[in-house]
Amino acid sequence: MKRTPFKKILVANRGEIAIRIIRACQELDIRTVSVYSEADADALHVRHADEAVLIGPPAPLESYLNIEKLLNAARETGAEAIHPGYGFLSENADFAEAVRTEGLTFIGPPVDAIRIMGDKAESKIRMKAAGVPTIPGAEGIETLAEFEKASDKIGYPVLVKAAAGGGGKGMRVVWEKSELPEGIESARREALNAFGDETLLVEKYLPSARHIEFQVFGDQHGHITHLFERECSVQRRHQKIIEETPSPLLNDELRQKMGAAAIAVAQAVNYYNAGTVEFIVDPETDEFYFLEMNTRLQVEHPVTEMVLGIDLVQWQIRVAAGEAFPYEAEDLNPRGHAIEARLYAEDPANSFLPSTGVILKFGEPGGPGIRVDSGIATGSEISHYYDPMLAKIIVHAEDRGTAIQRLQNALRNSIVHGVITNVDFLQAILGHDAFQAGTVTTRWVEEIFGEWKPSPNIPHEVLIAAALADLVQPAITIGGNASQVSSPDPFSPWKKASGFRLRRSK
Repeated sequence: MKRTPFKKILVANRGEIAIRIIRACQELDIRTVSVYSEADADALHVRHADEAVLIGPPAPLESYLNIEKLLNAARETGAEAIHPGYGFLSENADFAEAVRTEGLTFIGPPVDAIRIMGDKAESKIRMKAAGVPTIPGAEGIETLAEFEKASDKIGYPVLVKAAAGGGGKGMRVVWEKSELPEGIESARREALNAFGDETLLVEKYLPSARHIEFQVFGDQHGHITHLFERECSVQRRHQKIIEETPSPLLNDELRQKMGAAAIAVAQAVNYYNAGTVEFIVDPETDEFYFLEMNTRLQVEHPVTEMVLGIDLVQWQIRVAAGEAFPYEAEDLNPRGHAIEARLYAEDPANSFLPSTGVILKFGEPGGPGIRVDSGIATGSEISHYYDPMLAKIIVHAEDRGTAIQRLQNALRNSIVHGVITNVDFLQAILGHDAFQAGTVTTRWVEEIFGEWKPSPNIPHEVLIAAALADLVQPAITIGGNASQVSSPDPFSPWKKASGFRLRRSK
């Protein structure tokens, strides 16, 4: 492998993505610098890097979102490039511009592409001009009267959404005209808090849509291609939960059309490095519409890596260093099926509220075709300051059915003690007939699970007592000889329902 000119890269992020970037750098023989807040002083990403710099208090605005502190850390350590990961400042054009003004390399796309695609209204105008199908909607509107007029023309239901940012923030579904004022107000409020920009647009909402994205990758020599799709329809409140590739929906013809459209999107803004073009697909008609472009690496990038055998993070670094990207979609042959589940510290039975605390024990599943990207270890503290994602459990198998079974087993063998997780919720999704058939839509999770409650809801005290009871088997005398016999187990119903089993040491 050709060595890059970078000797040291600063990773402007935390958690599992910071560790993922550090490992890619290590394989390229590049030294790394982690940054951390006071809350992350003992975090795993700090220990993995060659150097680490404290950049401020726990609040993101005073640390991970503080551009000047990040640039100071790069100056102090002599880093030549900065990788933003995803989230935080990864899609902030001002940050990318500041990095390049400093004379450093920003490991990502051109500043202009970030700026254009970061404005949902402007990006839709550009895509219309490029001939890319866009969902019916209206941009550049401000007053209630303008929103009402546009929504009447589009037809309800409509989606009111933030023009800036992403990740499901600042989005409200409006089912009828009377709900429009509240939808606008709440979307504006959330958009302002999340992105510092309350600008909104309105689009037609497709209740039975599929959410499919295409990974695109380009270099600084004008070459751009796609690396196939990822199905992201399993969502809750516009947040992805489970992602997979290939999509159960696409046939070869539709895949080719959408792949070509994804490349056209990237070409329209002279894109290079990694990016993702997101589409909404009507499964009844196979019509698809451009939704947005994420000008960064995606959380779900591992499933693409698993089926293609390509390290996307390493190629981000190599392309940023000026290398040509050698792959073409038509020359690649995706192998098998990959699925990723996001393991969160949250309580699905309590409105998915985040769960905080110290990880008393963390154990990753292992075995063929299983990959775990995590940012925690036993002893890690989960605080309320940051996203509650603990790990991504990714599996690869020869077909979709086997991949689902492998992921179910991997989740079953994941150990997280100290916080509540969504593991039972993930298992409920994977075991549902509709998911196994590959027919879910973006509203399926909320329609089927709603206010989800695990069944049964087993108290921790019962499981502890069951564990203790399982350690002891009573001995009784039969015919004068002491024998071990089975006796009724009062905890049997709970064990069966919960999948409880005790592993004895041999």
